[in-house]
Amino acid sequence: MKPVLCKAGQQLREQFDDTFPDRDRRSDGWIGDLRHSARPSDHNPDPTSGLVRAIDVDRDVHKSGKPDLMPDIADQIRLAAKAGEKRISYVIFNGRIASARMGWRWRKYSGSNPHNHHCHVSFTKQGDADSSFFNIPLLGGK
Repeated sequence: MKPVLCKAGQQLREQFDDTFPDRDRRSDGWIGDLRHSARPSDHNPDPTSGLVRAIDVDRDVHKSGKPDLMPDIADQIRLAAKAGEKRISYVIFNGRIASARMGWRWRKYSGSNPHNHHCHVSFTKQGDADSSFFNIPLLGGK
């Protein structure tokens, strides 16, 4: 079964690309590498559907590094989830993680990669087939 990025992941990545067409993509990704396959990760394809439920987006959306908008974008993704966006499972950025488990508050992330160079967004199964627009202000939302 060929791995496929879930529809929500495709949509969020498209919103980044539409809003910041010249952004740096060096830290972008969605399919897990060998290190990911050795452990549970949303970058690994679901064994039954082949769907991947995570994306990484390079921090540098302006290709110049200035201004650094990713802290604000990551926070807006977190706030969209807090406001009821059910397709987002968790967000990791700059040594912090936010998820429903702690009421979408940022807390310290203790994983091996602090995600300083990119923002990681994982999606729920509700995002498998839902490609509707994300209402995130810095990514074209209101």
